Amino acid sequence: MKKSNFGKLLVLSLFVPLFLVGCSQSREKITIVGSSALQPLVEQAGNDYRLAHMSSNIVVQGGGSGTGLSQVQAGAVEVGTSDVFAETQKGIDAKKLEDYPVAVVGIVPIANKGVGVKNLSVKQLSAIFTGKIKNWREVGGKNQPIIVINRSRGSGTRSTFEDLILNGKDAVNSQEQDSNGTVKKIVNSTPGTISYISFPYANDQNIQKISIDHVKPDNKNIPTNKWLLWSYEHMYTKGKPNKATAAFIKYVLGKKVQTELVPKIGYISIHEMKVSRDSQNKVTKIGK
Repeated sequence: MKKSNFGKLLVLSLFVPLFLVGCSQSREKITIVGSSALQPLVEQAGNDYRLAHMSSNIVVQGGGSGTGLSQVQAGAVEVGTSDVFAETQKGIDAKKLEDYPVAVVGIVPIANKGVGVKNLSVKQLSAIFTGKIKNWREVGGKNQPIIVINRSRGSGTRSTFEDLILNGKDAVNSQEQDSNGTVKKIVNSTPGTISYISFPYANDQNIQKISIDHVKPDNKNIPTNKWLLWSYEHMYTKGKPNKATAAFIKYVLGKKVQTELVPKIGYISIHEMKVSRDSQNKVTKIGK
């Protein structure tokens, strides 16, 4: 090999690793942690976004709304996702966070298909989840003990369910799970069980979705509040987001995601809502 060619190869061998390291360091990492209810939307939006923005590096994790809010407040992540308003959570200073509501999600009670019940009133649901009703026979089902599967205490889905259904009453002590997917698997396979999950996870024919006061759990019933179990899905940042994070949030709020991806996965665009709900659960018609 000629000396000049050897020199060129030596320079190239030194340059390529440095180039690759430089590329990896220049990737714009955005870590998003929190609501498992919002996770499917953010994951898919992140995958789509990366195809058009090769320098982006979007990492999405669950953990619950409480985790998302505490992590973003601590500055440990760029975005904390939550099913609940930051101002309702203990230890969270909402004034230090920027709130970006990006979608609305429904929550549906689910039961094992063998219980023999397809509809419950709000009163009956409350009695089941506070432990007053203990057998499915008491609500028109089989003579079978009711097994309550609750969400973990950091879950925004749990907070919404208890605020709207239990109305301040204490939930019965029960097994707790921190993700929609795990809850669905348990209810599917365990006789007598009941719990609740977000709509995007409730597409399994092996679980029984429960109507409430004969209103079906359908996205068509949410914009007018006919189906009362729903919540906003928030993306929170600590103060104003950096340039890369702001660009991704803008993408999620943009027309393509809101009109195509949001309904495809099972959410409702914030632009479709006919009512709004504040942090105190006061519902107001939009435009009034």
